[in-house]
Amino acid sequence: MKSPKIYVRDSGLLHALLDIETYEGLAGHPVIGPSWEGFVIENLLAAAPQRTVASFYRTAAGAEMDLVLQLPGRRGTWAIEVKRSLASRLEIGLHNAKSDLDPSHVFVVYDGEERFPLAKDIEAIGLRELAGELTALA
Repeated sequence: MKSPKIYVRDSGLLHALLDIETYEGLAGHPVIGPSWEGFVIENLLAAAPQRTVASFYRTAAGAEMDLVLQLPGRRGTWAIEVKRSLASRLEIGLHNAKSDLDPSHVFVVYDGEERFPLAKDIEAIGLRELAGELTALA
């Protein structure tokens, strides 16, 4: 019998369970990408206005968006992809998801502070700034 997967949403708890005590220990661990993604999503959900509907988008064909926020009060839909770094190019799945969802905003949240365009209608943005924008909508 296969063991069920266990998901830990709290990145601090995850790091403690894996005995990761330092950033250097985390940087060398394969969990760093999923840990960053979970951390970003939890913080953005905490900052989002009440009545925001959150989901993710994934198709069998590979179109993917890590977080889709339907904001209340006709504020539109924000599609958010989470990347620990922007060293790699944007996957075709992100562009396909953008086309499928037709969101009002598309963001790629990365571990930096600068905000800049990555492609037509896709912006790179740091977590702190995007969380601030969501908080301002409340």
